[in-house]
Amino acid sequence: MIVVIDGPAGSGKSSTAKAVAAQLQIQFLDSGALYRVATLVYLNCQKDYRQFFDQLEESEISFYFKKKKFHAFLNGRDVSDDIRSMEVSESVSEVASNSEVRAYINDLMREVVKHDIYIADGRDLGTAVFPDAALKFYMIADLETRAKRRFNEVKAQGKDVTLDEVKQNIAQRDEKDSNRSSDPLKKADDAILVDTSEMTFEEQVAFISDKIEQLISSQKK
Repeated sequence: MIVVIDGPAGSGKSSTAKAVAAQLQIQFLDSGALYRVATLVYLNCQKDYRQFFDQLEESEISFYFKKKKFHAFLNGRDVSDDIRSMEVSESVSEVASNSEVRAYINDLMREVVKHDIYIADGRDLGTAVFPDAALKFYMIADLETRAKRRFNEVKAQGKDVTLDEVKQNIAQRDEKDSNRSSDPLKKADDAILVDTSEMTFEEQVAFISDKIEQLISSQKK
């Protein structure tokens, strides 16, 4: 079973999904992290698309979720911190908008969730990747709130960045994600809207956890 949380950058979907997975003891799948790994391959290829696609096909991308952290690996090397750099953030929307990359990552995710219960976060999971997901959420928050969240996250990693730079990056990603020709960011018709602008982290985790528990309980009857 797969539960999905979509939404724009910085809306809180990733941290919320991790907390829900830990609380309910289910698996967590970070689709955004997988696109960031692909972006790292792109940057390693000096943004040469021909070389990039060949390299991506030959690369081994693996991951696991443990102790509330999503660990991503590229050819056996832990790149969990590398993929959160501003350099990757500035190119991830470009890479993620490519139809060949999306097909590659989507196939990877669909294969993984065939077993067990997963919760995943992304931008088009409920509309393009898992249209038949058991439960869908769409998280939003105002730009200022999202920028502050991402800024604190990046600063905690010891990165040298300003709030204005983070806000500009998120605004640019919003524009690219919402207007890309391949699977643009949008709310699925049957997704539950969750505005986290005025919600505490604990409140949003509790809200989504309750919905999932209700679903699991109903399926057992």
